[in-house]
Amino acid sequence: MTSLEEERRNVPFECRGCWHVWEEEYLVRHFSDRHGNECLIWLCGGLPVLPPSPGAVICPRCGSQQATTFPDGYLARHPELIPPAHPPVPDDAPLRSPVKYPLFYERVT
Repeated sequence: MTSLEEERRNVPFECRGCWHVWEEEYLVRHFSDRHGNECLIWLCGGLPVLPPSPGAVICPRCGSQQATTFPDGYLARHPELIPPAHPPVPDDAPLRSPVKYPLFYERVT
């Protein structure tokens, strides 16, 4: 007889190429058989996948394989890393340079 337990894990990632931060949800199935052997099956979107590890995940923004993972619950403690759902509204004020320009230019010959 085998026992089966399932858990959902949200694994946060950060791309080292474009610094994009995102989370992926996995379903992890824990098995133990009658001999006491334990194994894990990781599913993403209903398909078996390798466990998330740096270099095994592709960035959804730039396609880089240079992604790193965070510890469980890291993004919950650091909400500033989660990108906003919508981009900020642009400011309609014209851009002005902080550098003062002279009223006239001298011609150097």
